[in-house]
Amino acid sequence: MTPEFLFTTFIIVASPGTGVLYTIATGLSDGARVSMIAALGCTLGIVPHILTVITGLAALLHTSEITFQIIKYLGSAYLLYMAWKTMNEKRKLNINNEMRSQSYRQVMTSAILINLLNPKLSMFFLAFLPQFVIKNEISPVTQMLEMSLIFMAMTFFIFILYGVSAARVRQYVVANATVQRWVLRFFSVAFAGLAVKLALMQV
Repeated sequence: MTPEFLFTTFIIVASPGTGVLYTIATGLSDGARVSMIAALGCTLGIVPHILTVITGLAALLHTSEITFQIIKYLGSAYLLYMAWKTMNEKRKLNINNEMRSQSYRQVMTSAILINLLNPKLSMFFLAFLPQFVIKNEISPVTQMLEMSLIFMAMTFFIFILYGVSAARVRQYVVANATVQRWVLRFFSVAFAGLAVKLALMQV
C-alpha cells in the first residue's frame, strides 16, 4: 500500500464529519465504552458504500438523479432528526456507566444509519479508490478491497480516539449544567448544518 494512500486516508478519516460528530457526542453523553460501539457502527455503515463501488453500482447512483435524490434526502431527514433529538434532550449527563441514555443496539443502529444514508460516501469511494490502483499482477478489485479494509480499520481506530478523548473530558461537562446545555446546542446545530449541506449536495 502506497504512503500516499495511507496519508490521504488518514486526513480524510480524521476530518470532522457526521460520524466523528456522533462518536464524540456519544463519548460525552455515555462514556468511552459506548463511544466504541458508535465507532464500530460508523465503520460498518461504510461497508455498503464500498461494496456498491466495487460492484459498479456507484456508477448507476451517479447517473440516476432520482435514486441519488431519494438517498440524499433520507440522509438529510435523519440528520435533522438527530438535531431535533439532541436539542430536546432533557436528561442530565451522568458519569455512572451503568446509567446509559441509549442501549448498545440503539447506538449501533444510529451510527450505521448516519453513514449508510450518506450517498456522498459512494461518490467519494468511486473517485477515491481507483486513483491508487496499481497496474500489476494483483487485480484492481482485490486492490480496492484491501484499500477498503485499511480505510475501515483506520476509521474505526481514529473514531475510537475521538470518542475516548471526549469521554475523558466528560466529567467536566457533567459538572456544569450550563456547559451541558451549550454542548447539546452545539451538536444539535452541527447535525442540522450537516443535514442542510447534504441536502444541497449535487451529483
